[in-house]
Amino acid sequence: EVQLQASGGGLVQAGGSLRLSCEASGSSFDTLTVAWFRQAPGKEREGVSCINIRDGTSTVKDSVKGRFSISSDNAKSKVYLQMNRLKPEDTAVYYCASGPLCGMGPDVNWGQGTEVTVSS
Repeated sequence: EVQLQASGGGLVQAGGSLRLSCEASGSSFDTLTVAWFRQAPGKEREGVSCINIRDGTSTVKDSVKGRFSISSDNAKSKVYLQMNRLKPEDTAVYYCASGPLCGMGPDVNWGQGTEVTVSS
């Protein structure tokens, strides 16, 4: 099974930016979609964005639309989540997941999380 490695989290002030990376170590993604999820303290995990790595089409959660964008570099087996104009409510552990249906259903491969903290 391909191992997913998420990185790029950290502490940033409100209004700042971070770029998260999800890398398929040792192989290509070998899947159709890669999605980013996040889980804030005391809250359920929620989907943030998803990209079809074959055709580049993507979706972004309404609450982050215009601030977050997703992209892929298939040659490097990486998917990025660019996060701009960050808000304290974006504070969460962010996870990437590969699979056929944007992290939903069976056959989902999860990476470890990377923590994002946005200070006010």
